[in-house]
Formats: sequence, structure tokens, C-alpha cells
Amino acid sequence: MLLTNKQGKTYLNDEDRFHITEVFFDDIVPKLKNLQARIGTINCEFAGEAYKNWIINFKSTGSGFYIVDFEYDEKSCSFSLDP
Repeated sequence: MLLTNKQGKTYLNDEDRFHITEVFFDDIVPKLKNLQARIGTINCEFAGEAYKNWIINFKSTGSGFYIVDFEYDEKSCSFSLDP
């Protein structure tokens, strides 16, 4: 769901953040590990069409990853991480 605060900034509600985070760790992190990724930005369309204009910034931590931030970007596009 697209929400806007009083300053006009677009943001995700907690439920949307949780959903994206869950799919990221279940589906995307194993692919990032196979690619030996360490840091990056990825489009959130992997979590559903409703999130195609959202991106996450991520970093690696030891054997895992964490999400640094969520950003809205109307010009964002997705790509496949499959080899």
C-alpha cells in the first residue's frame, strides 16, 4: 500500500515491510549467497507487483544479510537473480 506522510514522503506500513523482509530472507538471500553478494540495492518486485517501485539497500553480516533501508523509486526496475 502506498502511504504518504505530511511532508509528502512515500513510505511503507509495518505489514508491508514485514512481508518484503520475509520474502527477501526466504527467497532472495539464498540467491545473493550463491552470487557471493556483499552489499547492494535490489528492487522489491520479488515480493509482489504492489512493491515494484520500492527498493531495499542490503549488506552482508558474516553468513547472513540485513536490510539497511527501504526507498521508493518510481523509475526502479527488477531483474532476475537466477543464473
